[in-house]
Amino acid sequence: MCGIVGVTGNDNAVKILLDGLQKLEYRGYDSAGIYVNDQSGEDYLVKEKGRISELKREVGPSVHGSTGIGHTRWATHGVVSVDNAHPQVSQDGRFYLVHNGVIDNFQEIKSEYLSDVPFTSQTDTEVVVQLIDKIATEENLNAHDAFIKALQLLHGSSYAFLLMDKQEPDTLFVAKNKSPLLVGVGDGFNVVCSDALAMLRETHDFLELVDGEVVTIKPDGIKIEDAAGNVVQRDTFHVDMDADETDKGTYPFYMLKEIDEQPNVMRRLAQVYLSETGAPVVNDALLASMKKADRIYIVGAGTSYHAGLVGKRLFENLTQTPTEVHISSEFAYEQPILSEKPFFIFLSQSGETADSREVLVNVNAAGHESLTITNVQNSTLSREATYTMLLHAGPEIAVASTKAYTAQIALQAILAKALGEADKQIVAQRFDIRQQLGLVATGIQAIVDEKDKIEALVKQSFLKTPNAFYIGRGLDWGVSLEAALKLKEISYVQAEGFASGELKHGTIALIEEGTPVIGIITQSKTAGLTRSNLQETMARGAKIITIVSENLAKDSDDIVLADVDELMTPLISVVPTQLLAYYTSLLKGLDVDRPRNLAKSVTVE
Repeated sequence: MCGIVGVTGNDNAVKILLDGLQKLEYRGYDSAGIYVNDQSGEDYLVKEKGRISELKREVGPSVHGSTGIGHTRWATHGVVSVDNAHPQVSQDGRFYLVHNGVIDNFQEIKSEYLSDVPFTSQTDTEVVVQLIDKIATEENLNAHDAFIKALQLLHGSSYAFLLMDKQEPDTLFVAKNKSPLLVGVGDGFNVVCSDALAMLRETHDFLELVDGEVVTIKPDGIKIEDAAGNVVQRDTFHVDMDADETDKGTYPFYMLKEIDEQPNVMRRLAQVYLSETGAPVVNDALLASMKKADRIYIVGAGTSYHAGLVGKRLFENLTQTPTEVHISSEFAYEQPILSEKPFFIFLSQSGETADSREVLVNVNAAGHESLTITNVQNSTLSREATYTMLLHAGPEIAVASTKAYTAQIALQAILAKALGEADKQIVAQRFDIRQQLGLVATGIQAIVDEKDKIEALVKQSFLKTPNAFYIGRGLDWGVSLEAALKLKEISYVQAEGFASGELKHGTIALIEEGTPVIGIITQSKTAGLTRSNLQETMARGAKIITIVSENLAKDSDDIVLADVDELMTPLISVVPTQLLAYYTSLLKGLDVDRPRNLAKSVTVE
């Protein structure tokens, strides 16, 4: 959940590191730091609390070098402070280390090997860099060998390490386990990053790394070794993305930009996954594997889990295959009894979600087939699943996911349509996915074109309330969960999503005068029931807001949505809730893109 960058062989190292950290700030933003060496005996360590902008102010014009490492932190061990910021340094000033992940046995290492070493931080990272230094000093080993020996003492840990040794100032040492890290190949220089987005202005060609490998990087060469010490040859992969896609442009926040991009995401998915006749274009082997399954298991976390709730309805309606949805952190350690022929779908924007990866490891060990639906090419979940389908949503930088959620639902709809047709399901054959995605794109555009209306609702009802409730039934309940998550994570309003029929079984006791209750109504068979539940809350003083499909709307409704097939309504009904969350955060003067205590890519369990 932190961000790593590194570069060797480039005189613009300081700028490359700072710009790269700026691109990775979505991964953590409580502190940051860089270390650079100029190969002539001068080196610089600069660390600061807060955002990358704070670090930039501390990096003066005298700080320079051609090789360096940098880190932006999301605190796991120790409070937010300069001492706990990375890079962490060995006591003699020889080694500098940045680290993502968690070292499970760091206390044991500290007690057994480092009892005589003074520590300046509370981090597990400092334990590792001090361990490397002690091994190198006492056993007279070079950095490479001391690094490998230290790694062998880390048990049950997740990590991505980037190490520098002042005695080899042009060299970067890299290792990873369960945490993402890439090596970028430049022209006469090389880079390291947690996400390719950080280095797209330097290179578009990257090497993926595998758990257990150790990599030695110099300006003119990259050496990859496996756990047994064998040299590994690996081709680069090309990231076909314009660096400008990672900029906000004229938008004040990434979240608003990403909300506005959703109509284009729908159109792009249609272009990639539908033929000219509108037929889904899906891997035949994938469809054959799914046809053999007697049950589909969708696994995700947070927003991806909510997208899976919609996917369940799509798969069961269009393919007649029983489908379950599971929270990855629960499934990993409380696995239910599986069917005889399970098929797994993993939903993850980043493709690096640690809890989901833990499930996938177990799935692979059991010999089950799987599909990862992700936004990130060559991510860990993508590489390790049997099949991959990319979201093609473009980079999503804001911590609060918006376009990845709708892309996940749309792609599940395309896949369900393809699988249903392959299995000759009548409902799937009648379901015109091209037409529906077109209607969805138009419907979303109509909402984002009327932002003023939603901003006005926020001013009326959300700025002073301590809590709010979203309610709905069926698919609308699933959207209510996602809507509440968006509001709570960026505006800090205590928000919950409830199945509206459950209100009277306890939750209605929380309704007070002026409490916002937002009803989502897009399903014809339950529309009247949800309206009745809204009336019950109104009788207790609630401030009612309605989000309703046009064919179910009344004159008194607040937000009216374009009509689409009821299976596709979550793609439209969620958009007003994204904007309600956005404007609540904006008008409260909060940081929309970087809410407190959260990070975008959750790479620790």
